[in-house]
Amino acid sequence: MANILVVDDEMGIRELLSEILGDEGHVITTAENAKQARELRAASKPDLVLLDIWMPDTDGVTLLKEWQRDGMLTMPVIMMSGHATIDTAVEATRIGALNFLEKPISLQKLLKAVQQGLTRGQDTLRVAAPPIRAPITATSDAHHHAQPEKAMAAPGLHYPAPAPAPLMSPDSHFFTASFELPLREARDAFERAYFEHHLGREGGSMTRVAEKTGLERTHLYRKLKQLGVEPSKLSKKNL
Repeated sequence: MANILVVDDEMGIRELLSEILGDEGHVITTAENAKQARELRAASKPDLVLLDIWMPDTDGVTLLKEWQRDGMLTMPVIMMSGHATIDTAVEATRIGALNFLEKPISLQKLLKAVQQGLTRGQDTLRVAAPPIRAPITATSDAHHHAQPEKAMAAPGLHYPAPAPAPLMSPDSHFFTASFELPLREARDAFERAYFEHHLGREGGSMTRVAEKTGLERTHLYRKLKQLGVEPSKLSKKNL
């Protein structure tokens, strides 16, 4: 999960990107102009910024230059535009933008660019961060060897968290429902359990669930809404 700032003067674009990226488990903040974007960037550091080029008050390239000049371009920025020229895209990349997406933005290109941006941001943090060392305590060798578990659990060392348990057992191939239910209700109950199972296993990722179930993403959105299944809640349960 990442904190992503979407800057675009078109409400429809902001809402669409918020919905898609929110379903991927990210926390989305939106700004409709450069002024709001400046305030949000000053208040916190997002993990990634999606920045529109053409905006009414200050264009995205100018805002990018400001952040670069003031030392605030410390996060990956992906530029967006439906009218920009190649020269504009090259200039934005030269200033420090990671990528450029042309509107209308395809779903595959959006998710790929966001994933690449977040990966690049994490790599930058790992390179910039000093190595973490376990604190050295004045203990004897005998005491150290007698308590290896405590040495392994020294503060400052981080170990991967155990994988989240799926909502349903992986070997659960059958679903039971009352035969007294009307056919439609029984079918809806099965489909609800089916999608909750896959969403749980895939950590709430709509992209992977769409691939797993063989449905187009748009169809999947409609189906989940019809069944009352909320991917964001299932994703949070598995964090």
